[in-house]
Amino acid sequence: MTTGVVRAALVQTTWTGDKESMIKAHEDYAREAAAQGAKVICFQELFYGPYFCQVQDAAYYEYAESIPGPTTERFQALAAELGMVMVLPMYEQEQPGVLYNTAAVVDADGRYLGKYRKNHIPQVKGFWEKFYFRPGNLGYPVFDTAVGKVGVYICYDRHFPEGWRALGLNGAQIVFNPSATSRGLSSYLWQLEQPASAVANEYFIGAINRVGVEDLGDNDFYGQTYFVDPEGKFVGDVADTHNPELIVRDLDLSLLATVRDRWQFYRDRRPDSYDGLVAP
Repeated sequence: MTTGVVRAALVQTTWTGDKESMIKAHEDYAREAAAQGAKVICFQELFYGPYFCQVQDAAYYEYAESIPGPTTERFQALAAELGMVMVLPMYEQEQPGVLYNTAAVVDADGRYLGKYRKNHIPQVKGFWEKFYFRPGNLGYPVFDTAVGKVGVYICYDRHFPEGWRALGLNGAQIVFNPSATSRGLSSYLWQLEQPASAVANEYFIGAINRVGVEDLGDNDFYGQTYFVDPEGKFVGDVADTHNPELIVRDLDLSLLATVRDRWQFYRDRRPDSYDGLVAP
């Protein structure tokens, strides 16, 4: 298990109006984070586009690309230049008509380590995701990076405790949860669920939410990006509720051993009694 302090960064921002300017904005955020000493960064869900799931329109399939592919490769080069681990939430086309909500993970030397595909897909007003994405089929991978063992859980996934636990069982020390979620829908849960999951699974969580109202609908993305530690405490301040913000925080991974010695949640599990939880 990696120990010591890891300086980590999260980005919440608004839609710029086109893919290229959105990518350039995130390159700038990464450079700014590196200048502050960050060694790992995660962007928001579907980072280079609008949150197009507010509508059901096949025109937005054009935002999908292969992973790895052009955007992954562009940030692989930047990761190597900056010496920074990067988590890149994107719209993936595996093949024509086979599309996923995915996050690529790139190590600090620019190597592509793999990807996580969002497992739980909503289909409610303002979040018509089943129109755009298949459910993930890669399980709950944990990536061995320069900053430790990193997992990803995307937006709607966070309401399902099973995946959080699977990531812990797979060895995660930091889990990133890139999101796009609306003020009127989920704000009462935002500062409750991820801290509770960090405590229950004994790791750090970086929770990211975009900001602003986009032209596609009424969703008011409320920001409040934060890191939370395995004791459920926010690491520094929670980000703004309306404005773009880069947050950079020091995560003391030695706290993981302390907490896991204090609370033996993994030792005292009873998987023999859980069969009913996985019954269809």
